[in-house]
Amino acid sequence: MSEEMQVDVNRDGDTVVVVPNGEVDLSRSPKLRTVLREAQSSKPKRVIIDLGGVDYMDSSGVATLVEAFQIARRNNSKMVLCALTDRVRSIFEIARLDTVFTIVPSRGGRIRVSSRRP
Repeated sequence: MSEEMQVDVNRDGDTVVVVPNGEVDLSRSPKLRTVLREAQSSKPKRVIIDLGGVDYMDSSGVATLVEAFQIARRNNSKMVLCALTDRVRSIFEIARLDTVFTIVPSRGGRIRVSSRRP
């Protein structure tokens, strides 16, 4: 039986911060998907996903984040991934998704929302 994954959501003005803790795999990614969809339903300007508490992610977790990225683009939101562990970062690098997602070292740094549209 898999352990339940905890996902916290914090709202600060026009920013939503989603903080999953635990492994993001086939059995747990549906919960993250649901939380991300709910967090994005208000169309915030910025969605920050803090992955510091995620030590393992499989392809279903990556697919969940790709879906959230697509929703963010439709909503004209900026989506940022931060605090990736080395293990999780390597998944994004191998799939070359580190060139698609905005990835920053931590939530502590300033994350600007660009007014430019691609």
